[in-house]
Amino acid sequence: MNDRYDAGDAGYGAVPYEIVGYDEYGRPVYQQVPAEQPPQAPQTAYDPYAQQQGFGYDPYAAGRQPASPYDPGHQQPAYDAYDSYAPYGSQTPYDPYATGAGTGTATQDGTGYDLYGQTASGGRQHLVAEQTAYIPQQAAPAEESPAAEDGPAAGETGPGPAAPDYRTEQFAFVEEPDGDSEDVIDWLKFTENRTERREEARRRARSRLVALLVVLALVAVGGAGYLWYAGKLPGLSSSGGSDGTVTAVSAQKRDVLVVHLHNTAKGGTSTALLVDNTTTKQGTTVLLPNSLALTGDDGSTTTLAKSVDDDGTSGTRDQLDTVLGTSIQGTWRLDTPYLQNLVDLVGNIEIDTDTDVPDPDAKKKGAAPLVHRGQDQTLSGKMAVAYATYRASGESENAQLQRFGQVMQGVLRKMPSDPASATTTVQTLAQILDPPLTDKDLGTFLARLADLAKSGGYRTALLPVRPDGTLSAGTSDSVVKGILGGTAKSPDAGSAVRVSVENATGVKDDTEKARVVLLNGGFTFLEGGSASGTEAASKVTYADAADRAKATEVAKTLGLPAGSVTKGTVSSGADVSVVLGRDYQPSSS
Repeated sequence: MNDRYDAGDAGYGAVPYEIVGYDEYGRPVYQQVPAEQPPQAPQTAYDPYAQQQGFGYDPYAAGRQPASPYDPGHQQPAYDAYDSYAPYGSQTPYDPYATGAGTGTATQDGTGYDLYGQTASGGRQHLVAEQTAYIPQQAAPAEESPAAEDGPAAGETGPGPAAPDYRTEQFAFVEEPDGDSEDVIDWLKFTENRTERREEARRRARSRLVALLVVLALVAVGGAGYLWYAGKLPGLSSSGGSDGTVTAVSAQKRDVLVVHLHNTAKGGTSTALLVDNTTTKQGTTVLLPNSLALTGDDGSTTTLAKSVDDDGTSGTRDQLDTVLGTSIQGTWRLDTPYLQNLVDLVGNIEIDTDTDVPDPDAKKKGAAPLVHRGQDQTLSGKMAVAYATYRASGESENAQLQRFGQVMQGVLRKMPSDPASATTTVQTLAQILDPPLTDKDLGTFLARLADLAKSGGYRTALLPVRPDGTLSAGTSDSVVKGILGGTAKSPDAGSAVRVSVENATGVKDDTEKARVVLLNGGFTFLEGGSASGTEAASKVTYADAADRAKATEVAKTLGLPAGSVTKGTVSSGADVSVVLGRDYQPSSS
């Protein structure tokens, strides 16, 4: 590997060498020094550590000076390889480690040359025979071993200097250029850029996902808040109050308006109740059959259709209040021409029709129908009137009534939800309303119902009645109690007790006999109809404990035993319900 230069093996007086430069591997290059050079004055070598060398090689041993047994009084000048002013003809042999030992030579109390800037000085030094000089960056020979710290005994030749203890920081390495280094650097940059791009893409994806989740959460919260504000949350909108508590059905606030559709072309009327439950935010059209039994002021029994024709709007409204136990705020008489104009004003309506309706103005049979059966049929004003009043041959009254309800809900869906705009629509009809109803009251009421109809909070229900027009507790409670309040309104102070009578004697005339007896006793008679079967014993029922005395008085008036009075469910609109059994004796009343 590295070539080692030996200072000479011919003994003392060998030709010395000096360094003239370094080769490409950092090794020193030497040349011979001419023999006839005048001696030079001793020079002190540069020692940054200010340390002296003694016997053998000890770069850190201070106060030692090489000695020569051959010339004890002569000072051998040290060679300074870094001194550019040293004379070229110096006789001092080259000693790279400043040991003062050449081939048969020794230094006397001089300053030796230390390649690493250390000075060999101090006391006298023993003779070192056959000492080998070393080139820097070379290791010591394997056969040499470091000398003892105190040196050999007197008169003995030492084994030579100790092997140098080189350290990594004492070397300077020359890096060889690598042709692939640029490629490696480029590859590392490319890999790093790809990794950064992937991480950036992941960060962007996470940011987008978080933003999407935040948007969805805000939409969900906003939708739930709107539904809560509108009272349409499941489980809260049916009967919940504003404070989250359940409001009793009878305590809910309702606005009720009765509508009478008069067919000016063919005659007849159709009646419906428009109900706005402001507590539950629910709107309903309650269809009332014309066969519904009502009781007049004189206690006589009549039907809804007859009441509308005979008693007018105010009388019918009071009778409906008595039978249904509700509170109607106003009556809207809607003749068919006004219905036609109303549909045209709102811009036609869309409903699902259940039958074909012929054109009433058609002169030939077999002409195309005015209204076709199908879903989402668009009806003009004329078509809407024809469909609302149409009743085919053999159809029940309820079929025509259902069509009227469809038209009314279609009109509400097209009415403006703004009270001012709805009022303007009503005023455009130029219709004279029955007091106390005004244009503004009707417009505001229809606007509220229109808002419910557009949002899905509106429905249509048919009031079920018996064939004789009476209400049964079981069939009418779902409409009367659930939609209209569930219980009859409390009678005014001093008003007559309302008594509903159901005939279960098997004798039809017993109902009329009981009616006469009750009217003579100061009670209000309500037609309860006839039972499907007969009952052995009569019953007098009251719902409120405060009505017990009234029930006892009714039983006494009809000639029934006191044991027949019991607490239970009464018919809608009545204070006391009576079921006449076979034990009823009209002659005894």
